[in-house]
Amino acid sequence: MSSQLITASPPLTSSLTPKPHSHTLSQRTQIPLHVYKHPTAILLELSTSIKEVYQILPHIIKSNLYNEHFFQTKLLSLFCNHGCVAEAARVFEPIQDKPEVLYYTLLKGYAKNSSLDEALSFFIRMKVDNVKPVVYNFTYLLKVCGDKAELRRGKEIHGQLIKNGFSSNVFAMTGVVNLYAKCRQIEESYKMFDRMPERDLVSWNTIISGFAQNGLAKIALGLVVRMQEEGQRPDSITLVSILPAVADMGLVKIGKAVHGFVIRAGFEGLVNVNTALVDMYSKCRFVGIGRLIFDGMKQRTAVSWNSMIDGYVQSGYAEEAMVIFQKMLDEGVEPTDVTIMKAAHACSDLGDLERGMFVHKLSEKLKLGSNVSVMNSLISMFSKCKSVDVAAGIFKKLHGKTLVSWNAMILGFAQNGRVNDALSYFYKMHSQNIRPDTFTMVSVIPALAELSVTRMAKWIHGFCIRSCLDDDVFVMTALVDMYAKCGAIHTARKLFDMMNERHVTTWNAMIDGYGTHGLGKAALELFYEMQKGAIKPNDVTFLSILSACSHAGMVEEGLSYFTSMKRDYGIEPAMDHYGAMVDLLGRAGRLDEAWNFIQKMPIEPEMNVYGAMLGACKIHKNVELGEKAANKLFALNPDEGGYHVLLANIYAMASMWGKVAKVRTVMKKKGLQKTPGCSLVELRNEVHSFYSGTTNHPQSKKIYAFLEELGDKIKAAGYVPDTSSIHDVEDDVKEQLNSTHSERLAIAFGLLNTSQGTPIHIRKNLRVCGDCHNATKYISLVTGREIIVRDMQRFHHFKNGTCSCGDYW
Repeated sequence: MSSQLITASPPLTSSLTPKPHSHTLSQRTQIPLHVYKHPTAILLELSTSIKEVYQILPHIIKSNLYNEHFFQTKLLSLFCNHGCVAEAARVFEPIQDKPEVLYYTLLKGYAKNSSLDEALSFFIRMKVDNVKPVVYNFTYLLKVCGDKAELRRGKEIHGQLIKNGFSSNVFAMTGVVNLYAKCRQIEESYKMFDRMPERDLVSWNTIISGFAQNGLAKIALGLVVRMQEEGQRPDSITLVSILPAVADMGLVKIGKAVHGFVIRAGFEGLVNVNTALVDMYSKCRFVGIGRLIFDGMKQRTAVSWNSMIDGYVQSGYAEEAMVIFQKMLDEGVEPTDVTIMKAAHACSDLGDLERGMFVHKLSEKLKLGSNVSVMNSLISMFSKCKSVDVAAGIFKKLHGKTLVSWNAMILGFAQNGRVNDALSYFYKMHSQNIRPDTFTMVSVIPALAELSVTRMAKWIHGFCIRSCLDDDVFVMTALVDMYAKCGAIHTARKLFDMMNERHVTTWNAMIDGYGTHGLGKAALELFYEMQKGAIKPNDVTFLSILSACSHAGMVEEGLSYFTSMKRDYGIEPAMDHYGAMVDLLGRAGRLDEAWNFIQKMPIEPEMNVYGAMLGACKIHKNVELGEKAANKLFALNPDEGGYHVLLANIYAMASMWGKVAKVRTVMKKKGLQKTPGCSLVELRNEVHSFYSGTTNHPQSKKIYAFLEELGDKIKAAGYVPDTSSIHDVEDDVKEQLNSTHSERLAIAFGLLNTSQGTPIHIRKNLRVCGDCHNATKYISLVTGREIIVRDMQRFHHFKNGTCSCGDYW
């Protein structure tokens, strides 16, 4: 809910307080008639802008009226009202025998338009000049202290207020209540409220809003009941203060009761009340009702439009949010900074770069380039739309970068696979003494996890400890996930067991970690432990469980959990769950069952489902079902060539070379390419990349020579090359092509450059092929080294001639 809808502070005028210009009015009888009725006096009364005041000023001077108290008072007031406090002070200083009202007017100007220091300095000067303060002097200063969360100075003003005899004044004490509420001292605020000898509607609204804005919605709601018991009827301000509290708690029943009161009280025509109702229903997941109210509004402000756009965004209806945004523009309503941020959020959710660029141009047209919050939203939007370089351009131009700006940029790089850039910006941020927060760490830790480098994992873990973030549940969850993805599954479990608090994401990270390491039994045991606690599994939990069962060949268990997720937990399977089930059945060789499962799906299968089927057909060399899955898959127009390569490999293993050629021709016509295999290995703070068959590494000659020597050793130990998927070349060339796959180059480099006993950690971007998997087992046997390979799907721990996956992957 926009802050514009909530008035926690009292209005600047009240029947209980003297009016700022009452002295001036009483003195009008002393003003010469020719001064009071002069045309410039009338023009000043009618002026509406500072430009008009400056146009009138020369006429006042020319008419020798500048030194008249009437004009001095009027100019001082106008300059203050238009925010020109320096000009007001220039009018004030030369005046002889200054009336007290001028002091009050200038103090108000300083309080509203200048710094707190300047306002307090002038207040002290008033005391020096023996000007006795009036009640609204204190309320102006209290409001500034509250708005700026200046608690210490606010307390000083409070003390002066008591000293000057205003501790029983309802208007003054309402200002005190507001001060403490705004400074998040809500208990102190309530004490002040409770001590008030009398309370008006503004006082009640202030304390109710204070509790609501401090996240204490239940107490705020209770105070609404109490105010009615004490004879105060809620007004529109009460309602727009309480509705956000109702929304935050998701209490739609109470929200509907408030809505009923709105209708009975005749407030349904008020734009701020209707806007608050739109916001409440949207946040309570009844965005349709919010839209009905919105459509029925005879008058709408920019805040109304923003609430409706935000309602759709928060409810997951990003396209509808953009429709409302466009309608707002079509109706000529000028967007605000909040509008741009919400529209950017919608574009992020849609991944719509074209409309995102339009929103960016609109922000420039509205001259919001210096608005850090808007720019942060655009950085996030472009990052999610896979245009992270555009986001980086905005970031570099941004003055006054905040921690949120850095976090958005680091996360943007991490989300786009630019791990090194994410880490580089993290180091820059650290070098500029910007203290990271939880969000920083949960952005940078997953980036490190993608590198799968244990040394760097330990470094960032140490950094979290030194930054006192190691007791944060989100940071610890990210660390658990990171260690699991770096191959250190036992370290991940140690951290998991040390945690005092765990969220569902924590359990999911550990369960998924066990699954990717092929430890299906451990994953199910942990899930059983989770079921005994208070935290309920969600859709991601079941996806991790199904994946763990698939990697471990635990078919019956997987089928049981798939049934359980809907029957016992009311979780409707999504496309990823169906894909995991096809993968589970397919890997186990139950291909007919997997195909029948696809045919009976209640929703239209997508690429991941047919992709899992095609992958299973490749493993089990089933041409017929492979062709069926491929035909369905290609009808969905995949934009990368991996699936075509899978089909070609199925044909190749069946020696159907004509069909292999046809698949390659189709790929060429569509401009699809096979993703090149790339393997990474870290050595002495540097990550080395290897692509299949390349010779551009400085140690290439040494690596290839070592691979040839290693090939002889593993053959002697029993390794037999599998070249069934290669055609049209001699057998020795086939072997050579296999032996130069990226993971073998990385393994050879690791063996050459590390000492005996040191495990070799490899990260590969594709699935490990069967021949390399077999060869790596023999390499671990003849070298006596542990080799850990993390491919795109899982971990393989090779040791003494065996693999942790049990040749099931």
